[in-house]
Amino acid sequence: MSLDPLGSLGSLDGQLDRGFVLLPRLLGPAETAALGEAAESVLSRVTDKARDGKADVAVWPDGHRLEKVDGTTVHWEPEARPPAVRSLSPVTHLDPALDALWTDDRITAPMRRIVGAERLGRFTCKLNFKRAGVGSEFRWHQDYPYWYCCAGPDARDVATAMVFLDDVTADNGALVIVPGSHRAGPAPRDRAEPTGLLVDAERTDVRGAVTVEAPAGSVLMFPGLVVHRSGPNRTAHDRRSLLLCFQPADRPELAGLPYRPERLTDLP
Repeated sequence: MSLDPLGSLGSLDGQLDRGFVLLPRLLGPAETAALGEAAESVLSRVTDKARDGKADVAVWPDGHRLEKVDGTTVHWEPEARPPAVRSLSPVTHLDPALDALWTDDRITAPMRRIVGAERLGRFTCKLNFKRAGVGSEFRWHQDYPYWYCCAGPDARDVATAMVFLDDVTADNGALVIVPGSHRAGPAPRDRAEPTGLLVDAERTDVRGAVTVEAPAGSVLMFPGLVVHRSGPNRTAHDRRSLLLCFQPADRPELAGLPYRPERLTDLP
């Protein structure tokens, strides 16, 4: 089932009950294009330093290669040849155009209702690139388990605004969301998966999932407990997005919190 991004999804409250809010064409074409240019500029600067050996390298338990440089982590596509970047996080500190979105009222007004706080703070941010032909899938998951390993119970208050820098379709790896899944809390995890963070689809009801297709400039908002996935990009066009993760004000940001994998034992 696909969502029509131009159709009516009802009131904001109705959308919140489903666990996500889609705001079609929230940003205009010129400003969306400028954000795309900023994203590519940041990527070029960061990867030049990474290729020059100016990065700290780590390998995640699933074999994915991560490199830290300029205060961001470069996550490389695991099987892309030549190498391609999957994501950068955090990232808005590297460009003022990206950073300005944290205080854009078009984003913060609905996000205050989703987070349930009048004063918002930053939690983390990410650029996803999902490059043409090589952008890989992301299996069923919730953002919450990873955030819980860092922020503990406060992770329940984190929500994401996903700004689409390109048109998003099922063919280029659109998000697939299970409506209402946030109401069930943490989903059972796949214990056979190396990171321990992905959802066990055999023990989780993913029926009724919807594919969120939308034009560039649209913004999708959802809390960390929503079950979702994205497919690979098998098209000739990139599917880039900027994710801004908000939380109530005056809490520490993700970058300043240690990752404590032992907390996973608290989750199903």
